[in-house]
Amino acid sequence: MAEDIKTLDDLKEAVGADAGETVVEAQPSHEPVRDELGRSYATGKRKDAVARVWIKPGSGKVTVNGKEMAVYFARPVLQMILRQPFTVAGVDGEFDVMATVKGGGLSGQAGAVKHGISKALQLYDPSLRPALKAAGFLTRDSRVVERKKYGKAKARRSFQFSKR
Repeated sequence: MAEDIKTLDDLKEAVGADAGETVVEAQPSHEPVRDELGRSYATGKRKDAVARVWIKPGSGKVTVNGKEMAVYFARPVLQMILRQPFTVAGVDGEFDVMATVKGGGLSGQAGAVKHGISKALQLYDPSLRPALKAAGFLTRDSRVVERKKYGKAKARRSFQFSKR
């Protein structure tokens, strides 16, 4: 039976559809995903840090674990990392962000929040996806700390060799 189907007309004939009917192919849905409060939610990850991020239209206020971004991430480099998705997407100051983050250090947490913001922006407005994807913000950075092996000082470093 499967060998007989070589063209679309053969498929229609096998299924029983008329030649005049159109076959609709499944397209991925590009609809905005928002909750009843008008927010989009996403989870971001980096190293051992996991961030839960909610975005909604607003004045550009960023809250991390109940604190202002400037208080939680005191270093300007970390604040710049959090602002990158908005500048790439061209929506500076248009969204309020509420994030909770656990695990890892400050740098990993900043990367996790950035990843979560990027995913939430893409869910809120699917037209922002190409810019965020081209910048590489939707890809989870999979680099994690390598485990320590037995017989080694660290993951790969050997103990100091002593000739005598």
